[in-house]
Amino acid sequence: MIVLTIYGIPSCDTCRKARNWLTEHAKEHKFHDLREDGLDVQMLGRWAQTSDWQELLNTRSVTWRKIPEVDRAGMTMNRAMSLMVEQPTLVKRPVLEGEDFIVLGFSPDNYERIFATH
Repeated sequence: MIVLTIYGIPSCDTCRKARNWLTEHAKEHKFHDLREDGLDVQMLGRWAQTSDWQELLNTRSVTWRKIPEVDRAGMTMNRAMSLMVEQPTLVKRPVLEGEDFIVLGFSPDNYERIFATH
Protein backbone atom coordinates (compact mmCIF):
# COMPACT_ATOMS: atom_id res chain seq x y z
CA MET A 1 0.00 0.00 0.00
CA ILE A 2 1.28 3.45 -0.90
CA VAL A 3 1.54 5.86 2.00
CA LEU A 4 0.38 9.27 0.83
CA THR A 5 0.63 12.58 2.61
CA ILE A 6 -0.95 15.69 1.23
CA TYR A 7 0.45 18.96 2.56
CA GLY A 8 -1.70 22.03 2.40
CA ILE A 9 -4.05 24.41 4.12
CA PRO A 10 -7.67 23.42 4.84
CA SER A 11 -9.10 26.67 3.47
CA CYS A 12 -7.27 26.33 0.14
CA ASP A 13 -9.69 25.43 -2.69
CA THR A 14 -7.02 23.59 -4.65
CA CYS A 15 -6.08 21.52 -1.59
CA ARG A 16 -9.74 20.61 -1.09
CA LYS A 17 -10.03 19.56 -4.74
CA ALA A 18 -6.94 17.37 -4.43
CA ARG A 19 -8.17 15.76 -1.21
CA ASN A 20 -11.59 15.12 -2.76
CA TRP A 21 -9.94 13.56 -5.82
CA LEU A 22 -7.91 11.22 -3.61
CA THR A 23 -10.99 10.23 -1.61
CA GLU A 24 -13.13 9.69 -4.74
CA HIS A 25 -10.40 7.48 -6.20
CA ALA A 26 -10.01 5.48 -2.96
CA LYS A 27 -6.46 6.68 -2.33
CA GLU A 28 -5.84 6.51 1.39
CA HIS A 29 -3.96 9.55 2.56
CA LYS A 30 -3.24 11.72 5.53
CA PHE A 31 -3.49 15.49 5.54
CA HIS A 32 -0.71 17.66 6.95
CA ASP A 33 -1.92 21.18 7.73
CA LEU A 34 1.04 23.42 6.97
CA ARG A 35 -0.19 26.11 9.35
CA GLU A 36 -1.09 23.86 12.28
CA ASP A 37 1.40 21.01 11.86
CA GLY A 38 4.23 23.18 10.59
CA LEU A 39 6.88 22.89 7.94
CA ASP A 40 10.59 22.40 8.32
CA VAL A 41 13.70 22.70 6.21
CA GLN A 42 13.99 18.89 5.90
CA MET A 43 10.56 18.70 4.22
CA LEU A 44 11.45 21.50 1.85
CA GLY A 45 14.77 19.81 1.14
CA ARG A 46 13.00 16.57 0.13
CA TRP A 47 10.65 18.48 -2.12
CA ALA A 48 13.47 20.54 -3.64
CA GLN A 49 15.23 17.32 -4.69
CA THR A 50 12.50 16.71 -7.26
CA SER A 51 11.51 20.29 -8.03
CA ASP A 52 13.35 23.55 -8.40
CA TRP A 53 13.01 25.69 -5.25
CA GLN A 54 11.41 28.37 -7.43
CA GLU A 55 8.60 25.94 -8.28
CA LEU A 56 7.96 25.42 -4.56
CA LEU A 57 7.53 29.14 -4.02
CA ASN A 58 3.93 30.29 -4.49
CA THR A 59 4.44 33.62 -6.22
CA ARG A 60 0.67 34.00 -6.70
CA SER A 61 -0.07 34.12 -2.98
CA VAL A 62 -1.16 37.21 -1.10
CA THR A 63 1.75 36.60 1.27
CA TRP A 64 4.22 36.81 -1.62
CA ARG A 65 2.72 40.06 -2.87
CA LYS A 66 3.16 41.60 0.58
CA ILE A 67 6.93 41.06 0.39
CA PRO A 68 8.60 44.25 -0.87
CA GLU A 69 9.59 44.10 -4.55
CA VAL A 70 13.24 44.75 -3.69
CA ASP A 71 13.29 41.60 -1.51
CA ARG A 72 11.42 39.50 -4.07
CA ALA A 73 13.79 40.50 -6.88
CA GLY A 74 16.87 39.32 -4.98
CA MET A 75 15.37 36.08 -3.69
CA THR A 76 17.83 33.25 -3.11
CA MET A 77 17.15 29.60 -2.38
CA ASN A 78 18.19 29.94 1.27
CA ARG A 79 16.05 33.02 1.81
CA ALA A 80 13.07 31.41 0.06
CA MET A 81 13.39 28.27 2.20
CA SER A 82 13.51 30.37 5.38
CA LEU A 83 10.48 32.39 4.30
CA MET A 84 8.49 29.24 3.45
CA VAL A 85 9.22 27.78 6.90
CA GLU A 86 8.18 31.06 8.55
CA GLN A 87 5.13 31.56 6.31
CA PRO A 88 3.82 28.24 4.94
CA THR A 89 1.33 30.03 2.68
CA LEU A 90 4.34 30.73 0.45
CA VAL A 91 4.50 27.02 -0.48
CA LYS A 92 2.81 26.03 -3.73
CA ARG A 93 -0.11 23.88 -2.66
CA PRO A 94 -0.94 21.14 -2.35
CA VAL A 95 2.17 19.02 -2.14
CA LEU A 96 1.41 15.32 -2.53
CA GLU A 97 4.16 13.05 -1.26
CA GLY A 98 4.29 9.33 -1.85
CA GLU A 99 7.04 6.82 -1.15
CA ASP A 100 8.89 7.66 -4.35
CA PHE A 101 7.24 10.76 -5.79
CA ILE A 102 6.33 14.35 -5.01
CA VAL A 103 3.71 16.33 -6.92
CA LEU A 104 3.31 20.10 -6.61
CA GLY A 105 -0.11 21.60 -7.23
CA PHE A 106 -3.19 19.73 -8.38
CA SER A 107 -4.43 18.68 -11.77
CA PRO A 108 -6.78 15.69 -12.19
CA ASP A 109 -4.90 14.65 -15.33
CA ASN A 110 -1.57 14.77 -13.54
CA TYR A 111 -2.89 12.73 -10.62
CA GLU A 112 -4.30 10.17 -13.11
CA ARG A 113 -0.85 9.84 -14.71
CA ILE A 114 0.91 9.50 -11.36
CA PHE A 115 -1.42 6.79 -10.09
CA ALA A 116 -1.40 4.91 -13.38
CA THR A 117 2.26 4.11 -12.66
CA HIS A 118 2.11 3.80 -8.85
